[in-house]
Amino acid sequence: MISEKFPSRLLENAVNEFAKLPGIGRKTALRLVLHLLKQDPAEVEIFGNSLIRLRNEIKHCRVCHNISDTDICNICSNPSRNESLVCVVENIKDVMAIENTHQYNGLYHVLGGIISPMDGIGPSNLEIDSLVQRVAEGNISEVILALSTTMEGDTTNFYIYKKLRTANIKISTLARGVSIGDELEYTDEVTLGRSLVNRTNFEDSIIQ
Repeated sequence: MISEKFPSRLLENAVNEFAKLPGIGRKTALRLVLHLLKQDPAEVEIFGNSLIRLRNEIKHCRVCHNISDTDICNICSNPSRNESLVCVVENIKDVMAIENTHQYNGLYHVLGGIISPMDGIGPSNLEIDSLVQRVAEGNISEVILALSTTMEGDTTNFYIYKKLRTANIKISTLARGVSIGDELEYTDEVTLGRSLVNRTNFEDSIIQ
């Protein structure tokens, strides 16, 4: 393999950093860096500062663990949301996907991942205990398990179900309009919205 010859160490360093991003190869990284070099220095400074501020100032909602600018996110603090309904999702991308359906008016609980022994992720690495605590506080009447319909997602759903099944609440899951093996962020808004509206009792989804 022929090594790349950069005319500038600064250029090479910038390309190396961009190439660390997921889905960005070195050719794409070089194209992005060269694009930035063509921009006004003030615009590049705004771009760089926005990333620094993002990393240094971003918070996680202390109620649902969603990404937020404040200690409590704008969804949890919205008095028009249904506080008795909590939708359990894997990450912020799933919150955004569900919000885009305009079919849900409850709150969320972001786990921060799903159980995946192959990746070394167990229940203790996720925000499951805090979900159990929220339910124990008695303000929740229904928990919707809205994880991806993969083996890992189904395993996590079942684990949460076992932790909550003795609570006096309804535990539901998305209708199978979301195909098995699909991740929520790649599901179209209409299908995802219908799967929320037509959600079913989780016990009915368990294969006996």
